[in-house]
Amino acid sequence: MSETFKIGCLADGFRTDVRTALKKAAALGLQGVQIYATGGEVSPDLTPAQRRELVDIIKSNGLTLSALCGEIGSFAEPEFRAGRIELSRRILELAVELGTNIVTTHVGTIPEDKNDDKYKMIQSACYELAQYADTMDAHFALETGKETCVVLKEFLDTLGSTGVAVNFDPANLWMCIQDDPVAGVYTVKDYIVHTHAKDGVPDPAAMWGFREVPLGEGGVDFPNYLKALKEIGYRGFLTIEREVGEKPEEDIAHAADFLRRTISENAL
Repeated sequence: MSETFKIGCLADGFRTDVRTALKKAAALGLQGVQIYATGGEVSPDLTPAQRRELVDIIKSNGLTLSALCGEIGSFAEPEFRAGRIELSRRILELAVELGTNIVTTHVGTIPEDKNDDKYKMIQSACYELAQYADTMDAHFALETGKETCVVLKEFLDTLGSTGVAVNFDPANLWMCIQDDPVAGVYTVKDYIVHTHAKDGVPDPAAMWGFREVPLGEGGVDFPNYLKALKEIGYRGFLTIEREVGEKPEEDIAHAADFLRRTISENAL
């Protein structure tokens, strides 16, 4: 087992209930899971008893909660801004109670123009959330792929905090905007607190202009990407995210084996 990285997966990737997903993750020898927390089985509406039960289930399967996923929409929509900030706070409080200090999220595409009204709206919301996260020694982690890592880094620098940080998704960078994931690691190195392990390719014929593919079959240079993460001192989770395919459990198992093999072959 690598001393550098931990391997986990998004529980929702199994496309089943949380309890069953945790058992499947444990059976694959994974070390942790990330869970969506915006509704359904897991949300800030869980009672204290339900929260304790979830913690017990995670621990009884020998797993760690790597992060919660708290995607609730853009902060550049004025009519929803206040409600989304409040919900984000509640999700972070839930995360800490469940045993993690990371909530991954999307906040909308950050414009390159710092004078753009959308930039200012996202910036002010993130500043508020960063200050709140700091009081809990926690992080809202923005997922890469909506804007280049250079733009993201410049934006985060304006907040003066790592309360809003980075969930690094190399596939999103490459397949969505063709930004180099390896170079991106060095660009936002001071902010990476969590990662997603995913692969993909640009595809003009696809509905969204890109396709997710199994790990090792897309454009992400995983050996050099993982070397970059190790070099910057990242010691956290590689959380497998598989959003397509007809056999999710097999795909997650394949991804875990691919990561283990890549780590071993490159002495990471």
